[in-house]
Amino acid sequence: QVQLVESGGGLVQPGGSLRLSCAASGRLFSINAMAWYRQAPGKERELVAGITSGGNTNYAASVKGRFTISRDNAKNTVYLQMNSLKPEDTAVYYCNADIKLRIFTMGADYWGQGTQVTVSS
Repeated sequence: QVQLVESGGGLVQPGGSLRLSCAASGRLFSINAMAWYRQAPGKERELVAGITSGGNTNYAASVKGRFTISRDNAKNTVYLQMNSLKPEDTAVYYCNADIKLRIFTMGADYWGQGTQVTVSS
């Protein structure tokens, strides 16, 4: 059974930094795109950043220049480095990955359990 396990959330002051990690565990064949989403109270879940298996990235306009997504394919892990954090970045952050369990099959969507990021003085 494949799981995505996130870590690295917490409380940080405005202007501070946090690094989120998300590791895929279990038996799998390959991981295609990986991404980070977030959901603030009373708001819809939104895409923060995504990265393909080849390393191409895209970012939400609100985080461009402050957040960096990266991945270590050997460790089946995706990271989100968050700098210059603002109170409006406060949300539950979710890891997402398109994972193929076996060769010659379609990928399926997997989600992590979420990690809370709170930016407050």
